[in-house]
Amino acid sequence: MIEVKKSGVLLTSTNLEFENEGVLNPAIIREGDSVHVFYRAVRQGNYSSIGYCRLDGPLTVVERWEKPFMVPEFEYESHGVEDARMVKIDDLFYMTYTGYDGTNARGALATSKNLKQFKKFGLIVPPITYAEFVYMAESSGKVNENYYHNHKFYYQESDPEKKMMLWDKNVIFFPRKINGNLVFLHRIRPGIQIASVKSLKEITKEFWKKYFLNMQDDIVMDPVHAHESSYIGGGCPPIETEQGWLLIYHGVQETSKGRVYSACAALLDLNDPSLEIARLPYALFSPEYEWELIGEVNNVCFPTGTALFGNTLFIYYGAADSLIACASVNLSDLITGNYSPPTNVGH
Repeated sequence: MIEVKKSGVLLTSTNLEFENEGVLNPAIIREGDSVHVFYRAVRQGNYSSIGYCRLDGPLTVVERWEKPFMVPEFEYESHGVEDARMVKIDDLFYMTYTGYDGTNARGALATSKNLKQFKKFGLIVPPITYAEFVYMAESSGKVNENYYHNHKFYYQESDPEKKMMLWDKNVIFFPRKINGNLVFLHRIRPGIQIASVKSLKEITKEFWKKYFLNMQDDIVMDPVHAHESSYIGGGCPPIETEQGWLLIYHGVQETSKGRVYSACAALLDLNDPSLEIARLPYALFSPEYEWELIGEVNNVCFPTGTALFGNTLFIYYGAADSLIACASVNLSDLITGNYSPPTNVGH
């Protein structure tokens, strides 16, 4: 087993109106000795914005804003700007997040050159309804039927006529171009998919229609092990190592206590990250302390960002959808751990 050290709670909610219900799921970017933290701040009524704080080193909070860093501005995010992730590609910072309109939750993008002013690009996930997705997935004839057997979620008995768009979340860019392309992960339950474009302008409805005709080839990982048996999703931005892209993701298991969210690890091929090299056959870490077991949503460790100091990888995560915590692991141990062979999903 890989040794994981939990440093405990890093940030909790405050009495400030924009974050009086909870703080969770932070985007992390390290610049010099500073770690910039762009976290989901929730106010009463489940309305989310992005808060900001800065760490000196991996764990010491030295600055925290008393107002939101980013707020909802458009209809697609009218109920919340949620669960950001961040990478720097060349000289541009890419912040992906979930825009929630009260009904639909879908991946969006904002970019910045200085971490101070961000320009919102808009939604970048498929602009299609769940019904359209089912039609295309079934037409391809190859996709695991678990991808389109989510009728109970999309067509709820209380409001069966409500127009449900395809939920596509956990959009995460790789931190450099691969073969000249911008590459990003996204998540349509129950697995993790990948997409690649020369420029953001290519991401159109037509792009996604063609994409779904061969969707099976774009599935990076599907659930395999017990701790991820319900579904999986991207967690932290991939980390480039000699052994491959280290992907720390989340896995969900249905248990007698309800759903349990754990942090998991896998390695993807450096030149073709649609190929899984290996996967840790057990959870990297799971809820065990009271602040992970009991909260707005019980039994949650939801990793969303990392910072590397020396050979120690600090993993920042949302705990019980209520606060932000940090765990650390020796990077060398993590990438040479006892992984299981790939399942070659979609390939």
